Amino acid sequence: MMRIPALVPALASLPLAAAAHSLFDPVPADAMRELSADRPDATESPITVDAGHLQIEASLFDWRRDGRDDRFTAMSTNFKLGLTDCTDIQLLWDSFAWENNAGPVADAEGFGDLTLRLKWNLWGNDGGDTALALFPFVKIPTGTALSNDEWEGGLIVPFSMDLGESLGLGLMAELDYVDDGSGHHDFEFVHTAVLGFDLTGTWGCFAEYIGVLGEDHYEASVAGGLTCTLTRDLMLDAGAQIGLNDEAEDFGLFSGFTVRF
Repeated sequence: MMRIPALVPALASLPLAAAAHSLFDPVPADAMRELSADRPDATESPITVDAGHLQIEASLFDWRRDGRDDRFTAMSTNFKLGLTDCTDIQLLWDSFAWENNAGPVADAEGFGDLTLRLKWNLWGNDGGDTALALFPFVKIPTGTALSNDEWEGGLIVPFSMDLGESLGLGLMAELDYVDDGSGHHDFEFVHTAVLGFDLTGTWGCFAEYIGVLGEDHYEASVAGGLTCTLTRDLMLDAGAQIGLNDEAEDFGLFSGFTVRF
């Protein structure tokens, strides 16, 4: 979920101005940024993991229902490693998923595909009213029962803005090159907007709109949830998502955690 840093002039935080740390010269523990995660909302954060540190973001469970079809994912995990003061590399893996299909498609279970992502923060990593990043990714098919055996990829552009002491706005544009289910590839345009609220020093909440525009369809959903920051390096979360039209999944529940080392 988006976390807004303290207010500092944005230009002072441009990554080209200072590159003092790297994977092999980590940021000292007492100088690390406030914990910023790409979950639980769909809107990615433009803030990268501190250089030389590992961050793990995982769903304890993620259940989705569309009509009479169900999909359950356990321990879908994002391993994030800080490379420099403005970049991190990420490896996402659906550790286990199970599909219960009411229609002609057979039920399936097993491991999911791998996704490799690189986040490059353009500004705002270490302060400022706004932050922006570029976020290319590629999905690597694993050949399992839940894989479509197709290479896919895209580019994510996340943006965040500080709206006050306890309120932040996140916007995201994403262009995906995906398989349409018949061996052909189409482009999809994902666009999201999220408001994050700090309720207390420990608790936060978010409300989000999610849209997916395809060649011949549009999916619209809303989501919301809570976060609980237990320590500066550990956060728990839970939320729900509701489809607004027939093309979107009807309903979903999810819960997970973020931990940083």
